[in-house]
Amino acid sequence: MSSTTENGMGGPSSTSREKTYKKTTSSALKGAIQLGIGYTVGNLTSKPDRDVLMQDFYVVESVFLPSEGSNLTPAHHYPDFRFKNYAPLAFRYFRDLFGIKPDDYLYSLVNEPLIELVNPGASGSLFYLTSDDEFIIKTVQHKEAKFLQRLLPGYYMNLNQNPRTLLPKFYGLYCIQSGGINIRLVVMNNVLPRSVKMHYKYDLKGSTYKRRASRKEREKACPTYKDLDFQDMHEEGLYFDMETYNNLMKTLQRDCRVLESFKIMDYSLLLGVHTLDPNQREGGEPGQAGGDGKRPMGQRVLYSTAMESIQGDGKAAEALTTDDTMGGIPAKTHKEGKLLIFLGIIDILQSYRFIKKLEHSWKALVYDGDSVSVHRPGFYASRFLKFMSTRVFMKTQPIRFSPSKRTRASIPALKSSSQEILSLQADERNREDRKDRLGGAYSLASLDGEAVFGSYLRPDLVPTNTFYYEGSSMGTISTSSVFVNVDNQTKDRYYDVASRSTFTLEDSAICLTSEQSTMDVDIDRDEGSVLDVYLVSCVSMFYICSHVGVILGN
Repeated sequence: MSSTTENGMGGPSSTSREKTYKKTTSSALKGAIQLGIGYTVGNLTSKPDRDVLMQDFYVVESVFLPSEGSNLTPAHHYPDFRFKNYAPLAFRYFRDLFGIKPDDYLYSLVNEPLIELVNPGASGSLFYLTSDDEFIIKTVQHKEAKFLQRLLPGYYMNLNQNPRTLLPKFYGLYCIQSGGINIRLVVMNNVLPRSVKMHYKYDLKGSTYKRRASRKEREKACPTYKDLDFQDMHEEGLYFDMETYNNLMKTLQRDCRVLESFKIMDYSLLLGVHTLDPNQREGGEPGQAGGDGKRPMGQRVLYSTAMESIQGDGKAAEALTTDDTMGGIPAKTHKEGKLLIFLGIIDILQSYRFIKKLEHSWKALVYDGDSVSVHRPGFYASRFLKFMSTRVFMKTQPIRFSPSKRTRASIPALKSSSQEILSLQADERNREDRKDRLGGAYSLASLDGEAVFGSYLRPDLVPTNTFYYEGSSMGTISTSSVFVNVDNQTKDRYYDVASRSTFTLEDSAICLTSEQSTMDVDIDRDEGSVLDVYLVSCVSMFYICSHVGVILGN
């Protein structure tokens, strides 16, 4: 039942032998589908619009179409069959919600021949694609069709709250009965357009047990790879900008929450990757002809493209949906290679019923229970999201400002220059303060015109000029060496001066000069020098007072 694939989800069938499904040839099945949908949808247009009621989800309309025709049905060259339409009013509401007009729906499904695709999975279902790339028709099992009927009320509520979703968008549920065989069909949105060549195609579940494409699948022209294959081929993941990544993950989280509430598991993310390489232009590139030689128009159904399906501003999504992207989401590889991503959640009609619970229990005994695909809905959703957010989808880091080398080199120079200016200003202020504090001790006259603490003993100090006043008995005590500690020689000279008796005072007064202009010494000293100054001043004053007392006593 397999055939070679060319593009898209599988590609048109090109085998010489015609496929059969439940003993029904593919051509007869396609003809019955188009006849039945054309008749039921055409009659539905005559019914007035009204609100959807709860009982509308369980209504089933049936019509018999004999090969010779009747007063209500046209004649055809297929076997007689009965066509059933499930919940026609509810599905009409869904189509209206996505902007699908009845005429457009009929034109897509009935006017042009359906294109048969190859099923890459193991379900054995048949897939038919409309010529305008809008809709996919898939055959489903009885349990899946029954589950979808029960799901419709909750699905109706979810679409009203969130029409932007990656979940499958169901537009119709039908059944063909012929020769005691029931063939159930569902009409959905198309995730992978044929007008864009998919260089890589993946079916991702987030599990690892037997999640690698088989050898037979790899031999196909466009194989569908699985989780382990993705990790080998895209080890670094797919990179999106910050806003797109956040919108994508927000949509996946909301969709998984809905599926978990319905106890749904074993769903997959169908991911198509188109590489934008200007040096390798092949057939099926954006803006070129599709597989049938015709250039399909862009999808007209609302929220049907990948970019429109993720959360975010509707205007921004519509702006990015151009002929160049065909609704794909722009992405990059870790090597800055440009990509277009097409994606959607598929196979959501599997509930965690008794058989699935038994399957999980059996596999958990033999293998790691957390690595198998079948699992309880809560764990399945969390594992699915973790895999998508950590292994598949990555966000690019925003570019931060980095100063140039010239700017970085100028910053220390500016800092050093400003620090030098501030230090000079601080030194000037400290120098002025110290001058004010030490003003009284800067210059004391020597009694005989010689310095008490001679500067000749310390060549590192600037000598002080001696000032002579009128009168031979007048001298100045100079403290040109005020910052010098008193050593032994200085003390000897000090007492030698004190023993002289020729000391006189003119007009009984001591002329103590304190002129700062006589100071040429550097006063930028530490606090210890200041204490020395005060000590020397005290000793000098004591010496003067003692001699004054002697003179007055005489």
